[in-house]
Amino acid sequence: MLAKILSLGLDGINGYPVEIELDINAGIPGYDVVGLADTAVKESKERVRAAIKNSAFNYPINKIIVNLAPADTKKVGSMYDLPIALGILVAEGILDNKKLKDYVVLGELSLDGEIRKLDGILPMLISAKQMGYTKFIIPKENAREASFIDGIETYALSTLKEVVGLFNGTLKVEKNESQSFDLVVKNHNFKHDFKYVKGQVSAKRAMEIAAAGGHNILLIGPPGAGKTMMAKCFPSILPDLSFEESLEVTKIHSVAGVLDSKTGIVVERPFRSPHHTATLIALTGGGSKAKPGEISLAHNGVLFLDEMPEYARNTIETLRQPMEDGYITVARNALTVQYPANFILVASMNPCPCGYYGSSTQECKCSPGAIHKYLTKISGPLMDRIDLHVEVDSVNYEDLTTEKLEEPSENVKERVNKAREVQLARFKGEKFYSNSKMSEKHFVKHCKLDPESSKLIEMAFKRLNISARGYNRILKVARTIADLEGSENIKKEHVLEAIQYRMLDKKYTV
Repeated sequence: MLAKILSLGLDGINGYPVEIELDINAGIPGYDVVGLADTAVKESKERVRAAIKNSAFNYPINKIIVNLAPADTKKVGSMYDLPIALGILVAEGILDNKKLKDYVVLGELSLDGEIRKLDGILPMLISAKQMGYTKFIIPKENAREASFIDGIETYALSTLKEVVGLFNGTLKVEKNESQSFDLVVKNHNFKHDFKYVKGQVSAKRAMEIAAAGGHNILLIGPPGAGKTMMAKCFPSILPDLSFEESLEVTKIHSVAGVLDSKTGIVVERPFRSPHHTATLIALTGGGSKAKPGEISLAHNGVLFLDEMPEYARNTIETLRQPMEDGYITVARNALTVQYPANFILVASMNPCPCGYYGSSTQECKCSPGAIHKYLTKISGPLMDRIDLHVEVDSVNYEDLTTEKLEEPSENVKERVNKAREVQLARFKGEKFYSNSKMSEKHFVKHCKLDPESSKLIEMAFKRLNISARGYNRILKVARTIADLEGSENIKKEHVLEAIQYRMLDKKYTV
């Protein structure tokens, strides 16, 4: 007898339909899977057999052929266990195939018939909804994740027996309740706040500009100056994730298997801080399943590289393309996947191996050669892509010991939100939302300079040997500074401050 069950496959962060055809005939007992199935799919034989028997159903001693269509697309993962098991039960006459025809079924089975959690449920359901599918059977542990998608019916079940009971009418199952994204965000609090960061007024000002315009920022200073602390506080002044942005991030985290199943959705902009020993694949993504790396996990959030020169040069050089394009392509032998990678880079570094070159409080003990070798670990093209280069010196004793709290992140965030609202209106209809993503065609309209400002930036361009990209970055930062002050036009003081953030790479060149 032939049975057909609908399921889904995953290509990067996009789902596609998979029809599972199952045929049982008399003959030598066997179990064959065709349709470009990987090892995990082929191993479903033992999981499905044990799950059916341990759920008190009959497992046929016949020839079983499972076809995964389309047959020319690679099928990866254990998500087909449940639909295959249901197909066998249909072929055995335990279930009616007509009752299952409108449902998309996903789930891995344990040997006792329990349905286990899957990675990538959210992107698969979103893609399926766009293709017109509205009814789904999913694992119980994925219920929260699926509850944020409107316009679909999901039934989150724990065992194979429950699924059979649902379709046979012997078990009443309520559909999965939808959740409010706004309510989840309202109950969320940040762990770090700028009110606890003593001193460092100029550095905090630069962080505010970076948050307002989505600019990359590099903090250069001695050990213990507060660079890491400020980086950890940075997400607290970023604009809240919109629901659409949150879904984008959640899809990536779901595919990577790092999504918190209790929350079911990412409500805070990601803050990814890979260790300096992170490999190239860990940063960019890859492996046998071409899963997303740290660059993509930081999408719509922050990628923090602490002590950037300590990272392998060939590893951090891979940042150059996604910093410009907002995505990264992971190419492997069997597949090529494109992941979003629109992040704000926050990096920190010491100015030399001992950490005190240029410090006002301690003497540097490094030789010029050692300093040069240390600083040249970061290439010029990568430095050129960082909009704000900020010097951070040691905090003085008076600032450190005062009981008075600094300006809280909440107040800074209000100013950032106002600046972002201006940018949202400015770039309405575009595919980006911040000044940092402007291209040359936008400069003529949004970055007009008066004669005095033009003269200033011309002098800086010639004296500091600024590249064309550096010139564009100055204009973007000046535009953001003007937005923070509520100014429609870029003024002289905005340009002067923006130029100031491009001078430190010259100071630290040996």
